[in-house]
Amino acid sequence: MSFGPWSAIRTSLQHLSSVVWLLVDTVQEMADRMVRGRLPFRLSIFFEQTDRTGVGSIGLVSLVSFFIGLTMALLTGYQLQTFGQERMVPGLVAISFTRELGPLMTGIMVAARIGAAYTAELGTMVVSEEVEAIESMGIGPLRFLVGPRVLAVLLLLPCLVVVSNFTAMVGAALISRWAFDIPIRRFVDASLESMLVRDIIAGTVKSCLFGLIIGIVACYKGLSVRGGAAGVGAATTQSVVTAITVVIAFDTLSNIVLVSLFNP
Repeated sequence: MSFGPWSAIRTSLQHLSSVVWLLVDTVQEMADRMVRGRLPFRLSIFFEQTDRTGVGSIGLVSLVSFFIGLTMALLTGYQLQTFGQERMVPGLVAISFTRELGPLMTGIMVAARIGAAYTAELGTMVVSEEVEAIESMGIGPLRFLVGPRVLAVLLLLPCLVVVSNFTAMVGAALISRWAFDIPIRRFVDASLESMLVRDIIAGTVKSCLFGLIIGIVACYKGLSVRGGAAGVGAATTQSVVTAITVVIAFDTLSNIVLVSLFNP
């Protein structure tokens, strides 16, 4: 008989193994298709998903990042102004967003917006037996349904992180000019001087990892739906919560690894 903590750990490991095997099976289906000299999925489906993931998320990512950058510069600037160090605001905001807040906040927003949509779509297809119909026609459901979605999030999340970093810096520059009398040109120069190549690489690697996590978790939750419409709703909620939790957990692990390697 299993008790609470051990049962939760066992369930988590079962879900983790299922997600890994879903990713492995999807890659295998796509590779088998490419070995035969054919595309793993239609490009029109892939471009449709990239449009939803990338172009459709620009507004939300830009707006949220702008206000977070503005608020961060304002609050930290007032604290640093006490010591006469408000000139450190550009570097602080630039490093924070490039290395940490940009990938993390973008991943959370994409998980809430796109991950929920993917889970709801695939869950509805499972409930209405459309996935079984696709499989009965000899079409690999994983490379047809999962492949384009995961690849779209994986490739587009780094692009959204660039948008997030840029709009956050715009907000920080504007509030710094108004509140601390830091010229825009000086703000830009100080930001570029403070950033290192490893900060940009760390943010890019994180964003790719987060994109893979969000895409595969959303598809797994959608394909494992049971129980009709109520099951779709429950799976969508679980998808968002799980994706955000795992993204934050992997972000923490990534920071530990980076600090151990580079010892900044």
